[in-house]
Amino acid sequence: MDCPGCGRDVAVAPVVGRPTKGQLWRHDAPAQRRDADGMLVSCRQSLAIVERPWAGLRMEPTTDEGAPGEASSSDGTIALF
Repeated sequence: MDCPGCGRDVAVAPVVGRPTKGQLWRHDAPAQRRDADGMLVSCRQSLAIVERPWAGLRMEPTTDEGAPGEASSSDGTIALF
């Protein structure tokens, strides 16, 4: 997701026990990677707990017709789409 601080696309790790929350991975802001001494600088929002906009969404299996359910093939196996 986009970091709310710097706008960089950042990975989000799930937060145990808080299904709608995620923790941003540590990252540097695109405009400032190092300080005057040459040390790497992390974005202020690194490791922040954020609301995951996709939390609670899940994929539904569908048949070839697009309706939820199972589709079986001629050999008897079942495939979820």
